[in-house]
Parts: sequence; structure tokens; C-alpha cells
Amino acid sequence: MAIIQMENIWKVLSAFNPWWSTGGVNGQLARAYKRVAYFEAMDRMRDRSIRRSVVLTGARRVGKTTIEYQMIEALLKEGVPPEKIVFISLDHPMLKLASFQDILTCYHENIMPEKDVYYFFDEIQYAQDWELWLKFLYDTQPELTIVATGSASPALARGGAESGTGRWSVVSVPTLTFYEYVELLGILPQPRNMEELAAASLQGDGAGLKRLMMALSPLQPHFLRYLQVGGFPELALAGSDILAQRIMREDVVDKVLKRDLPALYKIRNMTEMERIFLYLCSISSDIVSLEAIAKELDGVSRPTVENYIRYLESANLIYQSWPIGLAGKKILKARPKIYIADAAIRNSVLMDADSMMDPVQAGKIVETAVYKHIATYYRNRAISVGYYRDGKSQKEIDIVVEHRKGRFVFVEVKYRDQAKVLEKDAISELAGQAENAILVTKRPEDFGVFQTQSGGKLLRIPAFAFLYILGYLEKQELQEV
Repeated sequence: MAIIQMENIWKVLSAFNPWWSTGGVNGQLARAYKRVAYFEAMDRMRDRSIRRSVVLTGARRVGKTTIEYQMIEALLKEGVPPEKIVFISLDHPMLKLASFQDILTCYHENIMPEKDVYYFFDEIQYAQDWELWLKFLYDTQPELTIVATGSASPALARGGAESGTGRWSVVSVPTLTFYEYVELLGILPQPRNMEELAAASLQGDGAGLKRLMMALSPLQPHFLRYLQVGGFPELALAGSDILAQRIMREDVVDKVLKRDLPALYKIRNMTEMERIFLYLCSISSDIVSLEAIAKELDGVSRPTVENYIRYLESANLIYQSWPIGLAGKKILKARPKIYIADAAIRNSVLMDADSMMDPVQAGKIVETAVYKHIATYYRNRAISVGYYRDGKSQKEIDIVVEHRKGRFVFVEVKYRDQAKVLEKDAISELAGQAENAILVTKRPEDFGVFQTQSGGKLLRIPAFAFLYILGYLEKQELQEV
């Protein structure tokens, strides 16, 4: 006898799919603002030349489910019959207890007997044997389309490998870029000739950079709030920053550490993982030694530290940045830098309201935000995104992008009132090897293009303007596809 009766499954499905009766999606579910990941997911879903299911991955509350509802709304507007679209939340208590077979049978027997449908699965990893079911659907229903969300990227990737490679395409949904934050809140109209100004600025056009800075300078105070709460769409729109940070701790961090990861990886000692994550929040942007972390957190073994860092990365709570070698330069022994996936997560966990008043902590927070933006922008454009540190001199470049074989972008973060860079600093010495060498500064008037003795150009640009430009370029490129 089934644990859950069909009529109970039917009630849940009916509640999640109001378009079967109304013909449309509730505007509170499919919000008007569309993020970069929406356009990428739509492109992947519509590409029939290479058949793939689309899986959206990202941290809790980044808006994966909203993107699914927006995709459903777009399909309905294109004339797809409402009955051919089913949204199934596998995180719902009733559906967690039901079998995958019963859920699909309930839908097809009551709504749509045909199989050329659009399945939208939410939090797919909570369904038992989900990867086998996706394989079965893919193999037996050649006309169907599947879109799914999941909060554990490696679990999804592992499932794909185990059930056969190439059946689905993963779309990463990071937290909001600063450009998306500005757009979402309607803070500032997009400057005229933005595309021209952005391209000219990053190519070292001093006049274009000056015009752009004049247009963007009102954004600086909003950048500070973005660093506190702005990475998560719903929380960015919250009326209370204190409440937003509390919800972030409870929903984004606590549920992942105490529920999601223990369930996925059979973790027994949740306290150890919480301690490691708290420690990583405090050192975000630093090069880490697993032995040093184990020693600092007395009682935690090195293998445990290594495993938990991997689990936290799988839950999209941290990034690992690895050293990149440059021609003729001996790099540091391979140790990663750890970045919290969003500066707002770090701030909410540490509960340090005055962190931006401390130059050292402010530098860490901004470098964390800069790395997130660069990793997001270059995720499909670069060979690797990491850092450089000379093994002999210990000179370092914060972020290095190898976007083509032997072609680099260097980024150094100097978020302080006097962002001095000496000719002996690594980014100055090596600027001639880079296509772009960028110094990210603090003050709105601290910008310009400077020639280094190594023969390269060094672009100085304030953090809020640089991150706005990266977010703009990413969205513009996808919308034009």
C-alpha cells in the first residue's frame, strides 16, 4: 500500500500548478525582473540542436525557483498549453514521501496523457533515485523537456556521471551581481551609451572612463548596503536589513549546515562543520592551509577539514581559488584561497556591523565580492580563475584570469583611501604580460589609466563601478544571444 494516497498528491500538484485552471502564473511567483541566469536557462532549454535537460544550481534563496516560474510564464505566453507544463516541488513534505512514479502517474492520468510535456522539478536532489528517473524520462520520452533546480552542485554532477554523461546541462545561479542589485531595486537608470562607455573603460580609454564615473558615482553609498545584504533577491528587497541578515543566517546558512549537507553526505558531527564554516568566514580571501585550520580548530582532523570544505563548496557557500602559473615564474605550492560565495553571507554569520569601518576587514569583504563577480562573469569564458603568488618572493596578485591559453587578466584589490601600488609590486612588474591589469580602488575619484615601467597599462577603477560594469556586460551578452 502506498504511503501517500493519489488524491493527496493531486491536491499538492493542483496547488503548485494554478495555470491548469487560470492559464497564467501568479505575478508574485514569476517576478518581473529577470536575472542573467534566466536568459542562460532559456537559451539552453530552447536549443534543440543538442538535447539536454537543464539543471539550475545555486545556494538557497538565490532565486532558482523564481527562474523556473518565469520560464513557465514565458512558455505560456508563447502558446504552450497549460496542461503540458507541470511544476513539482520535491522539497514538499507530501511529495518527499511519495514515489517518483506515483507523482508522474498522478499528473499524466489527471491532466496530460501525452508525454511531450515540460517537467519543472524543484530541489530534485530530495527525490529518491532522482538521477535514475531523469535518465528513464530522457531515454523513453524523446519529446519532453526537463528543467530542474538543486542546491548541491556536485551531487547533481555526480548523478549525471553515474546515470550517463551528457544528459543535462548545469546553469549556475550565483547571488545577485551589483548590476542586478541596482536594476532590481531601481536605484539608478542605466547610463546612456552604457555599452560604449563600459567597453571603452575596460580597454583603457581615459575619457570614456571619466564619463562613466560621472554617471555611476551616485551608486557608491548603495554599494555598501549591497555588501551587507544585497546578494539575495528577496532579502535585497527587504525593508529591514537586520531582519534580512537574520533570515540569511537561518535560511541560507543554518538550513544548509544542519539539514541539507547532513542529509546529502551523512554527516554526523554538524558542530565541526559549523566551526569550520565560521572560521572560513573570518578569513575569506586568505590563502589557507588545511593543517593550519585543523590546528586552529583543535580536535578536527585534516581529512575532516578537507571533506567539509568540499561539502561547503558543493552547497555553493564557498569558492576555492587555486594558484595559476605565469611564464617563467615559480608559483607557490598549491594551496587554495577560500572565498565565501557572497560577502553578505560572511557579514551575517560574523554579525559584525562595523566591519566596513576596519580597513583590513573592508578589504577582505570587497575582495570577496570582486572574486564572486569575476568567477561569475568568466565561468563560461575562461580556462581558470585563480590567483598568483611567487614561490620565492611571495609577491601576489589577488585574482588572475586565464581566459585563453597564455592570455591573462590581472586584478588587484586595494580598497583603502590611499591605494598605492609600487613598481616592485607583482601587478606592476607583470602588467606587460596581461591583456588587462586592473587595480580595484575605493574612492570614486580614484580612477585612471597609468603606464608601468614593465611596459603595461594599469587601469585604476573604484569597486562599485568595476562590479557594475562586469554585471552589465554579462547580462548584455546573454540578452544579445
